[in-house]
This record gives sequence, C-alpha cells and structure tokens, in this order.
Amino acid sequence: MRTSTGTAGAVSRAASRPASRAALTPARTTLTSTFAAALAVALLASGCEQAGPDAGRTAPADLGRIRLVSYDGCDDMLAGLRAAAARNVGPWGLGPPQIMYMEARADTAAPRAKTAAPEHSTTNVHEAGADEPDLVKTDGRRVIVVNRGVLRVVDAATRKVTGTLKLVDGDQNWAPADLLVSGDRALVLFSGGGGVPFGAMAKRAPSAGPRYVLVDLAGKPTVTGTLTASGSHLDARMTGSTVRIVVRSQPEIAFPDPGPDLTDAERIRHNRDVVAKAPVGAWLPAFETTDAAGRTTKGTVGCERVSHPDEYTGTSMLTVYSVDLAAGAKGIAAPDPISVAADGDTVYGTASSLYVTSNPRMLWPRPIDPPVEDAPSATPATPAAPVPPVESATPAKPAAPDPGTATPANTAQAPRDEPTSSEPPAVPPPTVTAEPTDTAQAPRDEPTPSEPAPVPPTATAETTPGTAAPETTPVLPPEETEIHRFDIGAPGAPRYVASGKVPGRLLNQYSLSEYEGHLRVATTSAGPSDPAAGDRDSSSAVYVLDARTLGKVGEVGGLGRGERIYSVRFIGPVGYVVTFRQVDPLYTLDLRDPKAPRATGELKISGYSAYLHPAGDGRLIGIGQEASERGRTLGTQVSLFDVSDPAAPRLLSRMFAKDSGSEAEWDPHAFLYWPATGSAVVPLNSWSGERPMGGALVLRIDDSSVTRTGTVTHPRPGGGGDARFAYDPGIRRSVVIGDDLWTVSDLGLKVSALDGLADRGWIPFD
Repeated sequence: MRTSTGTAGAVSRAASRPASRAALTPARTTLTSTFAAALAVALLASGCEQAGPDAGRTAPADLGRIRLVSYDGCDDMLAGLRAAAARNVGPWGLGPPQIMYMEARADTAAPRAKTAAPEHSTTNVHEAGADEPDLVKTDGRRVIVVNRGVLRVVDAATRKVTGTLKLVDGDQNWAPADLLVSGDRALVLFSGGGGVPFGAMAKRAPSAGPRYVLVDLAGKPTVTGTLTASGSHLDARMTGSTVRIVVRSQPEIAFPDPGPDLTDAERIRHNRDVVAKAPVGAWLPAFETTDAAGRTTKGTVGCERVSHPDEYTGTSMLTVYSVDLAAGAKGIAAPDPISVAADGDTVYGTASSLYVTSNPRMLWPRPIDPPVEDAPSATPATPAAPVPPVESATPAKPAAPDPGTATPANTAQAPRDEPTSSEPPAVPPPTVTAEPTDTAQAPRDEPTPSEPAPVPPTATAETTPGTAAPETTPVLPPEETEIHRFDIGAPGAPRYVASGKVPGRLLNQYSLSEYEGHLRVATTSAGPSDPAAGDRDSSSAVYVLDARTLGKVGEVGGLGRGERIYSVRFIGPVGYVVTFRQVDPLYTLDLRDPKAPRATGELKISGYSAYLHPAGDGRLIGIGQEASERGRTLGTQVSLFDVSDPAAPRLLSRMFAKDSGSEAEWDPHAFLYWPATGSAVVPLNSWSGERPMGGALVLRIDDSSVTRTGTVTHPRPGGGGDARFAYDPGIRRSVVIGDDLWTVSDLGLKVSALDGLADRGWIPFD
C-alpha cells in the first residue's frame, strides 16, 4: 500500500502489539505517489488485445459473468454495432442528454535518477509502479511544470528556469494539461482538446479530441512528436517508460432533424433508420501522429483490434493507445491502439494489472439536491468575532480550547451550526462497536455535498403509426459496475485477462484494490424504492473477487444504511470505508479471509473524510469537511485516526479551518505527506474574510496529534482596483526536494524551508 509523498521506508511497532492486532495493522511506509490510474488504461487495453460480522453481511448478490470477445471482421462488427446502437437511440440521437461532469482524481517518493539526486517526493498515487499524470513532476534534480500551455524546466539546485517551451497559442492557454515524465522524455497531455499547436504555419481548426505532445528534455525542450485522438480523454497511466492513454469516443453519426411535428416514437424510428445506414467508419476510432519534422500520419483502429462484451450499447468505444517514452527520440511511433465496444469511467492500476470499470447508470443525469439549511437558533446568537481562514491545530487546554485546534475526539457533540470564534469545532464521542449494526435510521436531511441520486431518463415506447406515444414507466440501466482486467506486465498493448461485475456504483479508483490474487471492490447501491429518493434507502458493500476470473469469492454488506460512500482505502488485509449523510461512520474491515470478509469496528464522528491516507503504524489521515449535526458542511478538517485495533478505531486529533475547502478533498494529487519529518501539506481556499484567500496549510502529524506549523502563500498579482476582487492564485501542488518545500500555483513556484517555512526563492511564470 503506497500513498503520500516520500521515500519508501518502514518503521513498524507492530511487533510490540498482540499478534491479532499486528496482523491487521499496516506498517508505517513512506509512500511513493504514482497514482495507480493505470487502471483506466487497462480497461481500454483489454478490448484491444482480445483483437459487524453477521449484522454487516448481506445476502450474496448474483454477480454474473461477462467476457470480451473479438469480432469476426468488419461486417460482423458493423452488424453488431448497428443493432446495439439502434436499441439505444433516442428521439434526439444516441445516449442520454448531454450533461457536465466534474471528475475527481489523487503522492510518494520516486525512484532515484541515474545520477544522485536529493530525496524528493513524487506524485501522490494509489499504487506503486503506476504513475499518473499531474501538472508538476520532479526527479530531485529538476522541477518540470506545465501551466497555461507552457512547459517549464527549473533546476532544483540553482532555482533557475533552464528551459521554456510554449505548446499552444496564447488564446488557447486555457487548455488543461498534465505531465508524465520518464528520463529525458515528457508527455504533455492536453485532455480537453481544442489546442492549436504553437507556431502552426497553416490555419487549422482546433483539434476536436485530446492532444498528446512528446517533448525531449535532454537540452533545450523540443517537441519531437504529437498524437491526436478522436473522442474525449479519460485517463493515462505509465508503467516503466510505457504510457497507456485511454480515450472514449462516440460514433460520428449525424441525425437530421425530421421536423417539429413528429412524436418521440416517430423520431426514434427515423433515427434507427439513420443508424442502420451508418458505415463502419462511424464507429472506428481515428487518430493522427506527427513527427519532429511535421510529417503527419493518419490512421484508424482496425476491425480486428476491436473487441466487445456479450452485451454492449453500441454508443461508445474505449481505445487504449500505447506510447513508449524511451523510444521517443524520433517522435511517437505507431501508438499500437486497441479498442473495446464499451464505456468506461474509472481506471485503477498496479505495476502489472490494469482495471477499467463502467457503470451504465453513471451516464444518466442526476438531480441537484437542495442545500441543507440548519434551523435558526431559538435565541439570537451574539455575532462571532472574525475567524482566521486557517486556524491553529495546536492542542489547547481542555477547559477552553481555541478555535481550530486539534481536538481529542472524546467529549464534544457535533455543532448545531457553525462554531463561533469562542466555540471550537466540536467532535461527538466516537461510537466504537465490534460489529456494525443494522438499526440506524435514514437521516432526515442530506449534506450539501452528497452525490445526487440517479434520475430516470424520459422513456419512450414503440407505437403504431398515427398514434401518440403512450406514457411509460422510466427504466434505469441496472446499477452495477462492470470490471475488466488487463495484464500490463509487458511493453505494448495490454493483454485482456477477465471481466466481471458487481452491484452498485464506485466512488473512484480508491474503491478498488488488488491484493494477493484478489480484487476488493467497494460500492454503494440504491434501495428498491423510487430512484428519485436518492441515497435514503442506499447501503454499501465490499466484494472480494478472484483476480484471475473476476468471479465473486466473498462479500460484506450493510455498511452505512441510508448513506453513500465518501472515501475508501485498502491497506494490505484491512479496508476502511467512510459513509456519510449527517455523521461520518468510519468502518474497519477484516479482509484476511477473502471468503469471509467482515466489518470489525465502527467510529461515528461529525463531518466526513473525502480522502484517506496511510500515515504509518496504525495511523490513518483523513481529509474532508466538518459538518453540523444536520450534515451542513462547515469547512476543511484534517483528522488523525488510531486504527491499530481494528475493532476499536479512535479519533486522536483533528484540525478544522472554518469556511474553507481543499482541492485534496477531490484530487489526492493535491495532498503531500512526507513521513521523514511527519509533514503534511494541504492546499486551502478560505472565504471567511472580505475576499477569498488561497494558500498551503503545513501540518505536523505525529502518532497522536495534528499540529499546524504555518501557511505558505504566493504573491498576488499587482494592479489597482478593489482588493476584495483581486485574483488569488491559489496553491495547487507541493513537492519536497531535500530540505526545501516547493509549492505551485498558476503564478509561479515558491521555495520555502521545510523546517520553519522561511522564504528561499520565488520563480514567477512570466
């Protein structure tokens, strides 16, 4: 289990504990963050290659079995895709209404470079050996950043910019981009598409799909090749020097408007006719590569390299492109694409396996829950004095703790509303049980950040000509998650291994974990009532699958009834699941016996943890939000849990910052943990004053407490005007190199002393 930024090392005191506890207690490990997003690539690759014990248990679910098979040829492929797409076409075309999504994404010490480099952190990852894209990378000798379409290389010793490469024109600098680096090769991933290459001589429209730029860093940064793909970027992972890029595309079929007087049923029949005449090229993913000399090669994925599950919609295609950075001196070679007639939304990877998952219901729109309003106090409250955006986490005297202090979680109750400046954020007494119970009632109110429940799409039915389409009961796709596993142990395209499915929906890639030949999967399932009821009838479960076949081996359910999963972390043979609606139950799971997993402990506290990070021997860090007793979020909190006894997890300490939020809550890449010094860095945006404020909150986390050591801020841009509306750059990432702390914002890089945070340098992005 690896996470955090730091060097891999181990400090274990498990031997001093009873054997029963030591077996379930993860040893302290310095994690090397290389987010195991390789999973997404695996899924796509797969299609290509194939050318409380009793109370917590639920009745075994029928997981079924699914498999991937290849088409016999283009004719077979076209017939299958046409038939599947015709079944799923609607009155306005393929798929549900277009909606916008915001993805959540997630750091450890990198391997040493060929030449000696200072100890340094790397991207926070889920699993070691599977690096994932981020906006900053370091090898200890240099810091490489991509920002607003410009790649910069900074020498870590001199703190000077040694190379700058403009990758897009100025009016395209909004395009989001990330990096993957291997040796002296960097791959810049413009996931949003639309970028026009800087210096393009001929007028050309912005690319409709994502663009990937290979850069040689050996001397002056130079572009040596590009890859542009049709569709939308899902994710990319790098194992060794091989990058696997996952792209989702939809068939390019134009549906002419038949006029305003047709019924939905007539529109569907018209659109089915259009689908029946679409050529195979409408589905085949297209791509284009360009070498250093500007020569362009276009291609499409061959029919023989497309696979499909037994059941599929025909409305999307997943393609995995493989790019070896070590062989990129002369540009991007043939990207070796493979495709699967399937959808994908989550990717998880290890050094040898890639998993890609999809949930048909995830594509349907969901309602927006109304905000939770706390009831007004019966008596007027005295206005609170202004509270600093970042409050101290130093423990205070028990009689009158200061706001924002790290509180020993034993006495206070959840605040009925926001804490005032004289009232610390209270923590309810942790409820610890040997087994989770089934007696909890669904809360009356939902928290502001809860995930909206699925809303059924408007259904239509076949009617006879000349009759109006009858009203029908909407039918949602099944709430289940399909999982595909690929072997990525060798260079090139992944090899498909197996497929399976589980009930419910994943939260993110941390809901998946491969361990000793098994895959653990945590999902939330809605209840049998009306889907519009949201999560009130939901519950969560963890399934254990055989990694060779993805068949079910065991399961434990009944977690968080009436709630949904907010975070998951698997560490060796132990699992941690956080569910939430008004309080935050943290469940501990004993997964040593794959056939009989069980919930062993439960801790109830106010608020929730959106990201869990291992912090050594029997310790777990949680990044999330404090909440009132009705589930209203109040501000970022960092919690330290004692999980050394799986039957009795405890909250040791927490730091609370009122009216604030952190990118680390939804993107673990933003979180830095450096075990060598116990330092943790959390980007923080606060809005409690006259104007928003951004910075990096630096904490010291030891075995029993979370203590605030300071805050790093970046210079604000100059200019006049009302200071309340001045742009605040907001710090997004942090990196440790030697005894320096580097922080990254949209305006530049700042170097501070890791011990004491004294300023050591400012490198602006001019």
